[in-house]
Amino acid sequence: MTAVDARPTTTTELRFPRGFRWGTATAAYQIEGAATEDGRTPSIWDTFSRTPGRVRNGDTGDIAADHYHRMDEDVALLKELGVTDYRFSVSWPRVQPTGRGPAVQLGLDFYRRLVDALLTAGIRPVATLYHWDLPQELEDAGGWPQRDTANRFAQYAQIMVDALGDRVATWTTLNEPWCAAFLGYASGVHAPGRTQPVAALRAAHHFNLAHGLATRVLRDALPKSAEISLTLNLHAARPLTDSAADLDAVRRIDAVGNRIFLDPVFHGRLPQDLIDDTASLTDWSFVRDGDLETASAPVDSLGINYYSPTIVAAGSSAGDPSPWPGADEHVRFVPAPGPRTAMDWPIDADGLYELLTRLRDELPNTPLMVTENGAAYDDYADPSGAVHDPERVAYLRDHLTAVHRAIGDGAKVRGYFLWSLLDNFEWAYGYSKRFGIVHVDFATQRRTVKDSARWYAAAISRNGLA
Repeated sequence: MTAVDARPTTTTELRFPRGFRWGTATAAYQIEGAATEDGRTPSIWDTFSRTPGRVRNGDTGDIAADHYHRMDEDVALLKELGVTDYRFSVSWPRVQPTGRGPAVQLGLDFYRRLVDALLTAGIRPVATLYHWDLPQELEDAGGWPQRDTANRFAQYAQIMVDALGDRVATWTTLNEPWCAAFLGYASGVHAPGRTQPVAALRAAHHFNLAHGLATRVLRDALPKSAEISLTLNLHAARPLTDSAADLDAVRRIDAVGNRIFLDPVFHGRLPQDLIDDTASLTDWSFVRDGDLETASAPVDSLGINYYSPTIVAAGSSAGDPSPWPGADEHVRFVPAPGPRTAMDWPIDADGLYELLTRLRDELPNTPLMVTENGAAYDDYADPSGAVHDPERVAYLRDHLTAVHRAIGDGAKVRGYFLWSLLDNFEWAYGYSKRFGIVHVDFATQRRTVKDSARWYAAAISRNGLA
């Protein structure tokens, strides 16, 4: 892949490099349902969603989009779209219910059937080992702030590669460990709902350790042609002004939002400014000799999840439990101008370009994948049964144009995974937000292809944007 490959073929058409991977992404707890079937036990999200006041409208993932029972229908939708890749996650408590001991074969059989169906359809399976659904028994034992959870994760990775390593060639260890650590253990707005900033910092370190341990397991078991990756939701932080104080606010967010993962994984070190920023909270003595070497086990690509940029200034965001330990007393968040999605997230494709070109410069030898990008809108089926979502089409066009621009400027972006295939359980928002390019009527589980899905299928078929 070269920069010149990505240049427009005409004044109106943008072509992507040959072999560019076009996909969609989902997460197990958000779509599968079947929460108590075939040996599955509760994850932290089952417990969290069943706790009054935690999730909008008291919604849970007990049924979700019923993908566990409608997998064949959903794979047929993927084939109809023409995607080359499908990124799914494995439910840890479905295949190893307590996070310890042997696998449950009925749980593994579901993923075997899914992978076989994808391969039959000519779609490359991309398996994510962890998308936030820690077995509740491991949380009861201390969760991610405890070192042993990283060891348990490596054992779970062994179970999965033994079951699917002959059929899945692309593996992602973790999805968005920042959210899992800091929304789960610091601000408490995600499962398990704890508000303990030091626990969140410990969790972040143990995610890095878990990634390294699992990468070693996968590397030992998979053929050399297999691809091992990590997916991060890096923050495209911008200063409100060019003042030294506002620039320092960006530095603080970058330390605890981005470099807390990038530096250990790619450089085998912790950022010194992060250690300094959090010195009043912890001395980082939970980082043991050899941990950072383990965390920096080489990967074959880096996944980037992006939805919107963040604007910050000097000030304070202290008050409610914050997901920014070491930064919350020095940084305030400024609402961005312009249009927004139904999540009230600002729409700005330039932020994706900024991240991709930053990584081009900082990690020049690491291929990149956009592993999540998409938008929620208030979609509905009209009287004819159609779902028109022109705002999402515009969002996708703008962001894919930004990806194309980044490739043209030398970023090694190998593929794009749209979030999401299906409307689903949107974490603490329950079923109130719709990210899918396929509409789901949650009362009947009827699937309806939205206009955005047809637009995306056309982009895939031409390997570009008209």
